[in-house]
Amino acid sequence: MHKTVQDILNMKKEKKRISVITSYDYTLASLCDKSGIDVLLVGDSAGMVMLGYENTIPVTMDQMCMFTEAVSRARENSLLVSDLPFMSYQVSIEDAINNSGRLIKAGSDAVKLEGGSVMAETISAIVDIGIPVMGHIGLQPQTTMLSQGYKVQGKTKDTAMRLIEDAKELEEAGVFSIVLEMVSHEVAEIITETVSVPTIGIGSGVSCDGQVLVVQDLLGMYDKIKPKFAKRYMNLSEDIVKSLDIFKKDVESGVFPAAEHWFSMNEEELKKLREQIGS
Repeated sequence: MHKTVQDILNMKKEKKRISVITSYDYTLASLCDKSGIDVLLVGDSAGMVMLGYENTIPVTMDQMCMFTEAVSRARENSLLVSDLPFMSYQVSIEDAINNSGRLIKAGSDAVKLEGGSVMAETISAIVDIGIPVMGHIGLQPQTTMLSQGYKVQGKTKDTAMRLIEDAKELEEAGVFSIVLEMVSHEVAEIITETVSVPTIGIGSGVSCDGQVLVVQDLLGMYDKIKPKFAKRYMNLSEDIVKSLDIFKKDVESGVFPAAEHWFSMNEEELKKLREQIGS
């Protein structure tokens, strides 16, 4: 039985830290799930990491459903949360509910959407029909990047107060957790102490109830963007390129494939074949 939303809520009460990893494909999702990661997040960052987009804005609902379906087939233990992509929930509450339903049908347990108090009514409507929602404030890649760029949020008293109020309103709207992206660690600590639901930090300090990283950042597989907050536990990109280089040289030299890598006919059958060809 995989983790539930209630399990994640209980982790805050029990003061247990929550591990969250983005996951977009069956193979890596299987490994993340096997490792005991608490939450697999099918993020719209898949648009950049998996599809090569410059940002998350072009990502579609169809693509998010495809990634969600792949990860859901791998998941056995973790809670599964999927991002609602840009413009799939902002136009109307009806859109937000319909698209949330699509992600649940694709195999997700909950949805995540960006925005503070402006999204409270939408979140409440989604929660009211029984779909759990993870909130997301601070740096909001779908929209903040359009106006402000890649900047830490909550560095002044006024912006800090807005973030704190946003978190309170999201809690009241019914979210089961809130992602705090690139929020100053002091404000993230205040929010974590203020709301009863878990906070999940990304570049927001150690005081959050949990932490999330993009798995390709963690493994050193994505070099296009290297954010300060993304700790690299490995540098797989170098190892992969080295392995491919060795493969290329093995092919060129004839070292690969060796006898143990191919299949052979029965000697009698081979003899018959040669006789027939010879005749």
